[in-house]
Parts: sequence; C-alpha cells; structure tokens
Amino acid sequence: MWFYRIMSWFIKITGFIPYLFCYRTKVYHEDKKHNSLKIKGKAIVASNHNAVMDVAAMLYVLWRRTPRTLVAEVMYTKNVFIRFTLKALGCIKVNRDAHDLSFMDKCNKILDKGGLIEVYPESRLARKGEEKPLPFKPSTVYMALSSGAPIIPIYNDGKYGGKKGASAMVGKPFYARDYYDDNLSERENAEIITEKLRDRIIELKDELDKRTKK
Repeated sequence: MWFYRIMSWFIKITGFIPYLFCYRTKVYHEDKKHNSLKIKGKAIVASNHNAVMDVAAMLYVLWRRTPRTLVAEVMYTKNVFIRFTLKALGCIKVNRDAHDLSFMDKCNKILDKGGLIEVYPESRLARKGEEKPLPFKPSTVYMALSSGAPIIPIYNDGKYGGKKGASAMVGKPFYARDYYDDNLSERENAEIITEKLRDRIIELKDELDKRTKK
C-alpha cells in the first residue's frame, strides 16, 4: 500500500504543472459537507467515462487519497510505459472477456482495510453515436452491497484541453443498501440499484451544467 501511495504522490507532484496548463479540472461539490478532499475510510468512487485521461484527472480530484482504479486488460497491452504506470499506481486489472470476477475479491480486501476503489461502471468508452453515459455494469453495486462501502458518484465532463478546462461534480455518498428490497433477488436488486446510480450521475451532470452556465 505504501508503494502505491508513494508512486501516486510522485505522479501527482511531477505531473501537476503540465496537468494544470494542459488539462486542469475544476471540482464542484453537490454538497459542500461532502468534499472530495475529505473522503475518509472505505469508499467506492464511481464516475462516468470519457477518455483514458479520466484516470489522471481523478488523481487530482481525489488529491488526498490514493484510489485503486479498475482498469480494462486492454490498457496493459498499449505500451511498456502505460503498463508500468498502471502497476505502479496499484490499478486492478479487469479481464472483461474472460468473465473473471477475481477482481471483486481484491477490491473487497482493499475496502476492508479502509481503502478507496475507483470504478468506471460503463466498463468501456462510448462509440460514436452511442448515448452517454452508457448502461452501467452491476459490479459496482455488488461491491458496495458486500462491503458496506458508500459509493461516491462523480460526473466528469471530460473537456480536457479546452479553454475553460474540464469540470467535475462530486455527489453526496450513495448507499446501495438503502435501496435494497428484501422481496427481490440479489440480482434484481443489483440491476435496480445500478440504474439508480446511473440516474444519480446524470443528475450530477445536470447540476454541473447549471453551475458552469452561471
């Protein structure tokens, strides 16, 4: 864990100036009581997915924490530098094609120790013409239900490199167990709660649009 924290801070510090000038992300909060810099204990950060740069952006949105990010296996095949960086940051590889759920056990162990997991529930980037955000995969909700960790929903507009820079809206904690219906199966609950989580992130998009248009 300490190695990941050291690498995270090294990347944050050395990359701060170029990130500030080239991308920068302005952070808004749905409720000031729930500041992204004050997230304590175990939690699951769930954000919409715009680009590979999202992972770097979250390092600055979550400045004081070291998130362990779920990353698709394809990213590890890009090049040696990316593979080394992902491993150094403690990212968790998810093999989407193999239906391998071993990553869930890794995440639960990290959460049990008070860690922070970062998830992009869409699982992939949207293709041209697809409605965004894409439908969410239920693994985030299953993880929240099994661990009891709150989900911190975030909407990121992904406008990297623009004149105004990117903006992100951090929402209030979302507790999956609050929406659990004992009359339904676990699978049915997961599907319903996953849709509610997606709706929450869309609400954060609407709130961000309102604030950035002022």
